[in-house]
Amino acid sequence: MSYARKWLAAAGLITVLGLSGCQDLSDDLSPDGGDQRPEVAAGSAGSQVSQLAPLFTAVDSLGVTHTLAGELATVDGVVLYFTMWCPTCDSHMSHIRSSLMVNFPNVTFLIVDYVTGSMAVSRAAQLANGYAGFTVLVDTALSLHKDFDGGMGVTVVIDSSGIVQFNEDYKDGVKVRATLEALP
Repeated sequence: MSYARKWLAAAGLITVLGLSGCQDLSDDLSPDGGDQRPEVAAGSAGSQVSQLAPLFTAVDSLGVTHTLAGELATVDGVVLYFTMWCPTCDSHMSHIRSSLMVNFPNVTFLIVDYVTGSMAVSRAAQLANGYAGFTVLVDTALSLHKDFDGGMGVTVVIDSSGIVQFNEDYKDGVKVRATLEALP
């Protein structure tokens, strides 16, 4: 059997095996754009829109302790951005810095580092990536990651009363801006 035929046979086998694990694949081929998250009761505790945000206490990369209640005490809202310090996150954070932070001075923007695992490494990543002026929460126990279903690029907006107004991937910032403009 020639090399090309062997490669083609292997590729076909991998494709068949890969697809065999996909039950009802046809559902994924025609997305309806609908939100697949479970419905939640407004005002209940949780990380989804309309829920009362989980209270948190977290230490930043300089060793300063932050609480959600403390952050919300004097501002219109808090934005949490979950970063992995990757190029995509850098692009999002650059956009947040240039387009959102300057236009929403009464909103606190916090970066959540849930990947480095230590205050020292988080601070080094923060400085190496040019975010010395940002507050970076170091989520070594992954509590923020778990409480807010945070992952790369997830952005959470919490209003001054502690209600989650937005919780999804950053994308282009348009929805985040609209959410911030609508804060009470």
